[in-house]
Amino acid sequence: MAKGKGFMAEFKTFIMRGNVIDLAVGVIIGGAFQSIVNSLVNDVVMPVISLITGGLDFNNWFVVLGEGEFATAAEAAEAGVATLNYGAFISAIINFLIMAFVIFLIIKFLNSVSSKFKKAEKEEEVAAPTTKICPYCKSEIDIAATKCPHCTSDISANTEAAAAE
Repeated sequence: MAKGKGFMAEFKTFIMRGNVIDLAVGVIIGGAFQSIVNSLVNDVVMPVISLITGGLDFNNWFVVLGEGEFATAAEAAEAGVATLNYGAFISAIINFLIMAFVIFLIIKFLNSVSSKFKKAEKEEEVAAPTTKICPYCKSEIDIAATKCPHCTSDISANTEAAAAE
């Protein structure tokens, strides 16, 4: 077999594994989820924080690294002056913490639902049998019995196998 075909076959096997596809789906959903969290932070949380702090807007916290004074980071960017936007960094940290908290809540919920299903499955599992049927008189007897209490027949592995035939 040529190396190229072997490599491509191995790559195809790798790509078609379930966990690679699950990871791809997770990344795509994570990207969509990030836009929701960004909206939550920028449109809900940050205005509330700004209201609580008396109109403070983290996005306008910046240090000008060049000449001039600017009221906003956008004005400095328009003028072509470099800025150190530490307020945007604080917003990113808040985004991360909110996203981590929401993911924690989702995982916690999924784990509690999963444990409830596992408990239900355990309850449904059939316990190991404690009785068996005498091959001679067909009476129910203890699983460990070697002699039937009803017909007094000797019950051993050999006679049970013979009776089963």
